[in-house]
Amino acid sequence: MRILVANVNTTGSMTDSIAAQARSIASAGTDIVGITPRFGADSCEGNFESYLAAIAVMDAVTCYAEPFDAVVQAGYGEHGREGLQELLDVPVVDITEAAASTAMFLGHKYSVVTTLDRTVPLIEDRLKLAGLDARCASVRASGMAVLELEEEPDRAVEAIINQAMLAVREDKAEVIVLGCGGMAGLDEEIRQRAGVPVVDGVAAAVTIAESLVRMRLSTSKVRTYAAPRPKTVIGWPLNSTDVPASL
Repeated sequence: MRILVANVNTTGSMTDSIAAQARSIASAGTDIVGITPRFGADSCEGNFESYLAAIAVMDAVTCYAEPFDAVVQAGYGEHGREGLQELLDVPVVDITEAAASTAMFLGHKYSVVTTLDRTVPLIEDRLKLAGLDARCASVRASGMAVLELEEEPDRAVEAIINQAMLAVREDKAEVIVLGCGGMAGLDEEIRQRAGVPVVDGVAAAVTIAESLVRMRLSTSKVRTYAAPRPKTVIGWPLNSTDVPASL
């Protein structure tokens, strides 16, 4: 089984971290391929960057030359999953929905701890659209920018733990969800310090993707996610002979 794990930004080192987390949870025999978009922002922290990332990820995935069995979109609260579902016949799993749905198996209410406050409304909207908001106690911002998660990991962990503990104490959350793909691999330390289950979206999405492939299930094509109708689309596929970097 081969699963493409698509970073939504152009920071290669973040793709490395996301792919490493995916491999740590994947079953024996599952090949994890990290994909970095060939254009876009080096971090996604707003609507413009998110919509740009949606196009970049669709471009990166559709340009991948080898067969694959599923795709994980590794951006929390980002746009684009629906487009991939139309374009592909294999399962597409977004870490936002994977993490939130997993959290609901573990406690009555969950809270998301993300990066900057400006991303909170985007995440709230994506959870509401997915029907996962009813059991969300809160979405809290750590105040750390996406790139700071790599540049200052110790400070990032402390900021995330602080908000996680506030979510448990003040918002009555029983589970914490890490609300950024760049937080991949931080779950164990935060779990030990916060004292509640902590769900990493990348790990949750890979596990769900593997399950869907094993059950021979994929996106329904009868209506909402039917393949795009044949028509002239100017500029697509994007004109390039470059193949997105893979790990």
